[in-house]
Amino acid sequence: MTAVDPILVEIVEGTLASVEKEVETAIARTARSPMIRDAHDFRAGIHDIRLRKLTGRSYSALVQPVVRDFPAETMNPGDVFFHNDVYLSEGGIGHLPDLCVTVPVFHRGEVVAFVQAFGHHDDIGGSVPGSMPSHARSVFEEGLMVPPIRLWERGVPNEAALRIMTRNSRMPDSLAGDLDAECSACLMGARRLAELFDRYGRAEVERCFDAIIDKTTETFRRELLSKIPEGTYVWEDYAEHDGVDEPRLHAQRITLTRVDDRLVIDFTGTSPQAKGPINHAGDYADGVFLKKWLAPILRNLADTPERMAELDVNEGVVPLIEMRFPEKGTLLTPIFPAPTNARTFVILRLLGVLAGVLAKATNGRMPADQETIRYTGVYGEDGGGVPYLMREVLGGGSGGRWYADGEDTIHVVPDSRNIPVEFAEARWPFRVERLGLAVDSGGPGLFRGGLGYDKHIRMLRDASYMSIADRSILSCWGVNGGRAGRPFTVSVAGQEMEGLVDDHPVRAGEVIRIRTTGGGGWGSPYERDPEKVAADVRDGKVSVEGARTDYGVVFEEGAGPEGGRVDVPATAALRARLAEEPVSFFDRGPGYPRLADGRTHAEVDER
Repeated sequence: MTAVDPILVEIVEGTLASVEKEVETAIARTARSPMIRDAHDFRAGIHDIRLRKLTGRSYSALVQPVVRDFPAETMNPGDVFFHNDVYLSEGGIGHLPDLCVTVPVFHRGEVVAFVQAFGHHDDIGGSVPGSMPSHARSVFEEGLMVPPIRLWERGVPNEAALRIMTRNSRMPDSLAGDLDAECSACLMGARRLAELFDRYGRAEVERCFDAIIDKTTETFRRELLSKIPEGTYVWEDYAEHDGVDEPRLHAQRITLTRVDDRLVIDFTGTSPQAKGPINHAGDYADGVFLKKWLAPILRNLADTPERMAELDVNEGVVPLIEMRFPEKGTLLTPIFPAPTNARTFVILRLLGVLAGVLAKATNGRMPADQETIRYTGVYGEDGGGVPYLMREVLGGGSGGRWYADGEDTIHVVPDSRNIPVEFAEARWPFRVERLGLAVDSGGPGLFRGGLGYDKHIRMLRDASYMSIADRSILSCWGVNGGRAGRPFTVSVAGQEMEGLVDDHPVRAGEVIRIRTTGGGGWGSPYERDPEKVAADVRDGKVSVEGARTDYGVVFEEGAGPEGGRVDVPATAALRARLAEEPVSFFDRGPGYPRLADGRTHAEVDER
């Protein structure tokens, strides 16, 4: 076979990235809900006729369920397909508020590719506003389930289907506006891709698709998998509550084996499915969604941070990973109709479990833990009696790394952000009295964990508070001698909240105080340069007391934190005493009880 033109490969690859970005930009500019327009909690993706994801800027859903129910030969130009059914999505949709639209790309009358977008929408029905009931015992409580349907046919919307969906939503106008934005943007993206095929021909473009995917496979194999010593490594971590049962440890375990140029990820040992909504249906389509979801963790093995940022995650990672799932009935293999709306408790924890098991394998050359997503919000009626829903996906601190501190207040979803204060106060009946960094929240270490948010909201009218958040009991663990970060906390009028809350009343004048998680630290905090600790104190990231207790850094008597000088002899003496304390490779913090089978965490964490 003739070698593909490398210049054409670059042109095709750049065009794919440009189209994907253009689709996302169009959605952001035309959507109506704050979750889509302002928080940017949505993703676009481009897939070829073989259902392979071609773009690597971010994760996306899957085309498999659409083609399963509507073969490509039955599709028409102008068709738009829709679904949000968790159990009929082949693992690509995690909970019902994630609505997915898919548009086929045509060239000379045949389907040659797909443009897809899915995002977290305000409300799709169910027992509570926002369609994420934290105490759900079944998916039927979580909202309207829609299997793959043809939402538009030959450019004409199915008004009956749209009417059913908007009728089930508490926010029908924003739902209709968001769907229209996503459908129109994907149709635009399909036209852009069709131009690429028209310009270069189907055969050449598809050969470029193969080259793009093959490059990812070879790069990951050569640069990343080669850093993992052959052998088998085991680690586990836990969700702490499911909204129904009393808080307890729900284990997610990975047994990682490197066999030749392939990784085997075995989830045996993962806990039984929960009664509450923390399950994730991940065992469909051979786990292809989870493979692409977890693969970005491998990029931390790159030689430099700059090289890590260059590596895309597309379908090329799939042949490198084999997944082995336990029998049906676990957190990752739930049986319909198990609830799933808080499945972030599982899929986010799995990112950390993979990072932890790789830290074991590579003597700590992985970031410490992070928990950078949780949903908090309020709902009620504004001054005109109109119902509203304010829900925000607040980030947290990422884990310290072998070469740098963690990042402050980041979000696991690329390009996502908190809702601007000015917009929030103009739209909803509350004032944001503080939005800043949560002092001392980052795990102490040679490289400190990133800090979480500290946000105070004063309600101007009576409302209800809601939350879907993990790490409210457990902490983000530190690695290689680094210490754990601080967990997520919320109080309403001084009363501490649990992580899963549907409808706690908040009276006018009361303040909601939110403090999100800090990432774990990397390396011993007593090896951190005292001057860096002093700089953190001056920047308001570490308190004077935290400098003393967490880092063993003492300031000269009478010198305040602003411009204060480190007392070098006192610091040396205090550090020498503190350094005698036993240090574990992983530090999980104080919140982890003994495991149900009697093991200690030291036994689990032993390398």
